[in-house]
Amino acid sequence: MGFPVHRLRRLRQHASLRRMVRETQVCPADLIYPLFVTFGENKQEPIDSMPGQFRWSVDRLVKEATEAWALGIPAVILFGIPKQKDERGSAALEKDGVVQRAVRALKVQLPDLMVITDVCIDEYTSHGHCGIVRDGRILNDETLDCLQAMALSHAEAGVDMVAPSDMMDGRVKAIREALDQHGYSEMPIMSYSAKYASALYAPFRDAAFSSPSFGDRRSYQMDAANAREALREVELDLEEGADIVMVKPALLYLDILRQVRDMVRVPVAAYQVSGEYSMIKAAAQQGWIDEASVMMESLISIKRAGADLILTYFAKDAAQRLNSPGL
Repeated sequence: MGFPVHRLRRLRQHASLRRMVRETQVCPADLIYPLFVTFGENKQEPIDSMPGQFRWSVDRLVKEATEAWALGIPAVILFGIPKQKDERGSAALEKDGVVQRAVRALKVQLPDLMVITDVCIDEYTSHGHCGIVRDGRILNDETLDCLQAMALSHAEAGVDMVAPSDMMDGRVKAIREALDQHGYSEMPIMSYSAKYASALYAPFRDAAFSSPSFGDRRSYQMDAANAREALREVELDLEEGADIVMVKPALLYLDILRQVRDMVRVPVAAYQVSGEYSMIKAAAQQGWIDEASVMMESLISIKRAGADLILTYFAKDAAQRLNSPGL
């Protein structure tokens, strides 16, 4: 029996009832806050292409992370900006590197905060690629040694989780073996399993000064047209020892996120990347959309598609809104 017996609007009339029957819930505990860290003191350098985001010196980073923790955000992920870059990304492996310093400082001040580190050398290489380059080619197996050393240096600094984002074949297995052999068998790996070669990374590359100096990253990041390949990447990463798998970007790849969620029984993360963040910010600055509403709608869509964890530059703003009664 249809209308008028069945009136679906009955459950939409009252704000409290709408909240009670809401199928998808986003909470601060779902969020991971990406942070850029640089050398120096008392630095908070604005990133022009990412309004509201900054390159933080370690001391200011700790304060920012403390505010996020107070809002109920359980985790941050760190991206380092070194003093110098070279062809091999050597600064990524330094025991006193910028990320290693940040990890130690955060674990002293906020021992219960989950500190995650990005494991990829693109932020540290002079050419901006995620692997060792020879004769214009990005070398897969030679890069694995660098990733192992980088992950170990983060582990020794006290990080809680590593997140390889390079998309080299076999990197999860290589990192897992290195961690296990050095006494870090209990450290989880969150793998950027389905990472697409997206145009939406441009603001991030501006923030980290990591745009490729030649070519692009299509020889190792995934083709935007491919879905089945993403599932193969996820399967292989799980076989190699990944504990959490990730889809990146999020909003333009919600179909991939849904397929991954349906396939696996491990936690699934999704990264609302810099371009997705900046598009919302830019439209809001023009007065074309309501920023807070679109922010929350975008996060709900990611959660609805199947994400357990959401990496988002909106983490603090979203947590503040989620902690406000009646919203």
